[in-house]
Amino acid sequence: MARLLIAGYGFLGEALETQFLSAGWTIDKLSRSAKGSCISCDLSSADDVAKLSGQYDLIIHCAASGGGGEESYRKVYLEGVRNLLVRFPDTRIIFTSSTSVYAQADHSEVDELSLASPITATAKILREAEELILNAGGVVTRLSGLYGPGRCHVLKNLLNGTSRIDGSGERMMNFIHRDDVAEAMLLLSSNSVVSGIYNVTSEPVSQHDCYASLADHFDLPMPQSVDVDLPRKRGNSSKRVSNSKLKSVGWTPVYTDFLSLALNCRLD
Repeated sequence: MARLLIAGYGFLGEALETQFLSAGWTIDKLSRSAKGSCISCDLSSADDVAKLSGQYDLIIHCAASGGGGEESYRKVYLEGVRNLLVRFPDTRIIFTSSTSVYAQADHSEVDELSLASPITATAKILREAEELILNAGGVVTRLSGLYGPGRCHVLKNLLNGTSRIDGSGERMMNFIHRDDVAEAMLLLSSNSVVSGIYNVTSEPVSQHDCYASLADHFDLPMPQSVDVDLPRKRGNSSKRVSNSKLKSVGWTPVYTDFLSLALNCRLD
């Protein structure tokens, strides 16, 4: 029976557990807090990771920075990846990175061969971690904005009246439902899938069209426009992230547009 180690059990880890268990995998889970049945492990600690026992067919690094800044990113992603590679040098590792590594701002389409030269400090750290994984023959998944049960910031902000549109709303937005991510991870777990970089995203949508579809569905007014020069946490990029490569190996997302995605986030 195949064994999976979920390195960083949280929002995405819950969906991964469900998906891989249904496929017959045995699963171990790591978290700093050792919540539930998780093994206590600080991925940034070489000692903690070195003490991990057992062998695995696959490791998925999906730990979150907890909203932290540059130092948190360095510990969770860069040091965490490095420590896992030292402890499990022969195990296939999938690293969950972000489409924020694409800094394009001209609304152009980007794929896995496009320039990924981020301008934010946190995204630069993700690129460093990606290179470690790629050099070790692993898989890098670049996830767009992650949504799922109880988590849909765009819809939440629209419903509570705090949403704003950048200028005329031309900026392109890219999203993905966590269940579609879990499905992609199971597909990429196969040794028959070539290692490398895979974008994991649904279809891109302009900010205007995203809010227009939601406002129409919920019979709400469109958000007000704000200065497009205001800085954003993930940078002021605007690009259409292509998922063609992942689709070419058999992945088909369930939530293909933002309205269907948002309506399946179950905000209670």
